[in-house]
Amino acid sequence: MAGSKRTRMTPEARRLQLIEEGLAMATDRPLDQVSVEAVAEAVGVSRALIFHYFDTKQDFHVAMAREQSHRMLQATEPDFTLGDPIEVLRGTIRGFVDFVTDNRSLYLALMRGSASSDPAMQAVFDETRTVMVRRTFANVQLVGLEPTPLVELAINGWIAFAEDVTIRWLTDATVTRDELLELITVALPSLGAIAGKMSGADTSAMSLS
Repeated sequence: MAGSKRTRMTPEARRLQLIEEGLAMATDRPLDQVSVEAVAEAVGVSRALIFHYFDTKQDFHVAMAREQSHRMLQATEPDFTLGDPIEVLRGTIRGFVDFVTDNRSLYLALMRGSASSDPAMQAVFDETRTVMVRRTFANVQLVGLEPTPLVELAINGWIAFAEDVTIRWLTDATVTRDELLELITVALPSLGAIAGKMSGADTSAMSLS
C-alpha cells in the first residue's frame, strides 16, 4: 500500500486514474455519492491533489461522464467488415445495449438522475449524440438513402428512441435482449425509408432481409 502511494505518474495518467476510480465506484452507488474523498483514499492521494485536476466535485463528475461517453463511442464503432449494412447496424446496436447494460447504474444516473439536468452534463450528452448522428448520417448511402436534412432529422429521432427504449428495458425488462436489439435495429431503416421517400430518394435498397 505504501509503495503504491509513492508511485509517480504523469499528470495525464493520474487524472485518468482518478476518473477510472470514480467510474468504478459509480457501478454500485449513486453518482452524487461518489465523493472526491473516497476516490482520493482509494488511489492513495490527498483530497487536495484531486482539486489540482478538477476545480469542483461537479467538474470531476463531468469528466467521468466524458470518459464514459468516449468508451461508449468506442464500443459502438461500426464494424464494416460485417459486410451487410443491416448487420453493421445490428453490431452497433449490440455494442450500445451491452455497454449500457454493463454500466447500468451510471448510465441511468446520467440519463435520468439529478445529473441529467446539469448544463455541463447535458453538453456531454449532446456532444455524444452529435457524434452518433454524424457517424450514422455519413453512411446512409450504404442503405440506398441520400443524406438529406430530413434523413438527418430522422436519425436524431432514432438515437433518442434507442436511448429511451433501452432505459425502459434496463428498469423493466419485459422483452428479451434479442427482441430489444431487433426493435432498435429495424426502427432506423423504417424511419429512413419514410424520410427518404419524403425527400424523393430511392428507398428500394432498404431491406432487413
